[in-house]
Amino acid sequence: MATDKKERRIKIKKRIRKTIKGTPEKPRLTVFRSNNEIYAQLIDDVNKKTLITVSSLSKEVASQKLSKIEKSKTVGKMVAQKAIENGIANVVFDRNGYLYHGRVKVLADSAREAGLKF
Repeated sequence: MATDKKERRIKIKKRIRKTIKGTPEKPRLTVFRSNNEIYAQLIDDVNKKTLITVSSLSKEVASQKLSKIEKSKTVGKMVAQKAIENGIANVVFDRNGYLYHGRVKVLADSAREAGLKF
């Protein structure tokens, strides 16, 4: 069963990545979630560079005792703040094959509230 879930997510991921490309003006905001942590990156696919990375393992988030959803909300706010500091206002959201609910949705919503447009 576990390999079926992974294969399903990878199929969805490939289907999404056919259409979503990040540029220097509008990078791709990609999300990875493990069982306990969540990671967000802004990626420029044209130059093949990671512009910004934020995770729930960073000192600001890890020092607090938060639930997984609260970690996601904090990571979304942090990635939006860093993006705006670097002059990035518009992004393309890449859910990375995960369903758009739960922690992925909370991260996206908190990034929107903090000022990112996608």
